[in-house]
Amino acid sequence: MDNNVLIGIAVIAGIVIGFVIAKILEKGKAGKIMNSAQKEANNLIREAKKEGESIKKDKIFQAKEKFLELKAEHEKVIINKDKKIAEAEKRTRDKESLVSNELAKNKKFNDQLNQKIEELNHKSEILDKKQSETEKLHKSQVQQLEVISGLSAEDAKAQLLESLKETAKTDAMAFLQTTLEETKLTAQQEARKIIINTIQRIGTEEAIENCVSVFNLESDDVKGRIIGREGRNIRALESATGVEIIVDDTPEAIILSCFDSVRREVARLSLHRLVTDGRIHPARIDEVVKKTEKQINEEIIEIGKRTVIDLGIHGLHPELIKAVGRMKYRSSYGQNLLQHSREVAKLCGVMAAELGINPKLAKRAGLLHDIGKVPNSEADVETPHAILGMQWAKKFGEKKEVCNAIGAHHDEIEMTTLISPVIQVCDAISGARPGARRQVLDSYIQRLKDMEDIAIGFNGVQKAYAIQAGRELRVIVESEKVSDDKAAELSFEISQKIQTDMTYPGQVRVTVIRETRSVNVAK
Repeated sequence: MDNNVLIGIAVIAGIVIGFVIAKILEKGKAGKIMNSAQKEANNLIREAKKEGESIKKDKIFQAKEKFLELKAEHEKVIINKDKKIAEAEKRTRDKESLVSNELAKNKKFNDQLNQKIEELNHKSEILDKKQSETEKLHKSQVQQLEVISGLSAEDAKAQLLESLKETAKTDAMAFLQTTLEETKLTAQQEARKIIINTIQRIGTEEAIENCVSVFNLESDDVKGRIIGREGRNIRALESATGVEIIVDDTPEAIILSCFDSVRREVARLSLHRLVTDGRIHPARIDEVVKKTEKQINEEIIEIGKRTVIDLGIHGLHPELIKAVGRMKYRSSYGQNLLQHSREVAKLCGVMAAELGINPKLAKRAGLLHDIGKVPNSEADVETPHAILGMQWAKKFGEKKEVCNAIGAHHDEIEMTTLISPVIQVCDAISGARPGARRQVLDSYIQRLKDMEDIAIGFNGVQKAYAIQAGRELRVIVESEKVSDDKAAELSFEISQKIQTDMTYPGQVRVTVIRETRSVNVAK
């Protein structure tokens, strides 16, 4: 409250008190009450003044605090702006220094490049002069030799070739005789070695990649129930499915081994049902296996029908539809056979439409081109899959164009229709595209070795190493035989040789390393 207000209140209070006192005086007590009222009025005035002074001080103090707070905030804003300006100035100075450095580097590089160009031009002129001098010297020497020998260059060349032929023929006959004798001695041993290596390389790959499935278990306690008393359960399961069941020390897993992927899938699903149900005994095993086989056969037919409908192919024989469904459980170099056949069918349809050939017929042949890879009996395994597929197509009423395309897609028979080369090309596209099939380890290692051999075949190369999974080739050369200029030329020649002679994914970087060491001994 303001001092004036307080004073006004005090004045009003005094008037009221005076009025009261006047009334009291009228009744006879005016003197005494007047004195007391005067004292009270004075006290009220003093208290009002004190309270006004304290309120005034508080307001002044609050105003000072507000001023200091605003001043501090203003100083913070100014400091932040100064800091941002300083940072912007620093970035500008850094960019200016970077630009100046780049300009200096570019100028230096241009100077070096111009110097190299001048040196190369000078060397080229010198080489041209030396070449012309060498040709003149060679011609004069040939003329002198013709005069001395009395023979022309062509006659001398013919005589030399005749003598070399006789010598080479004699040496070749001797070498051939020696080789034949050594071959007779080591033929049987080498044949055994080749057969063993072939079985080890192919058999292991087929068995591991195409013939094994892993059945996971929740706990190892189930293994004992699957084996049964004296192994009767596992024997019954193997007899019913035709799959070898391997129970080893692998935790929470059982291995199913069989060349027939359909039987392996039947065994896997049967095991899953038996373990889930909990009742595992020979009678129950036979019942579950029969139900699973029926389910798999129905699923195979359903997959074949769905595939044929998706591709828009009509009128296909039920046995061929079943063969198409069986392709789901077959793979070739890691590529699922059904997916491969679908892809080939789509490619054939597109390519045939572009060439003006019947696209539906091309799709049909593309889908059926590999049905020979899913034989129904052991006797069919010996027949090439292209011929077997062609025989099935003829048996089940397919057109001649389709049968010929199936049989000729690996050049087993002669192509007689325009669809046949389309099927062959689309089959190659689907199988050879990046990521379609797994690369065999042996071919990968052979590719690295061939890459190193190409580099070592150049003159002056000491060692060569293929690194980074074949994406880089490090070549170490002899510093006495290869100069710095020759090293750059050698790197280019090796890269061109690899590009011409090899097939590889991506790119191959060729790095030529030339090291010079100077060693002296202080005594």
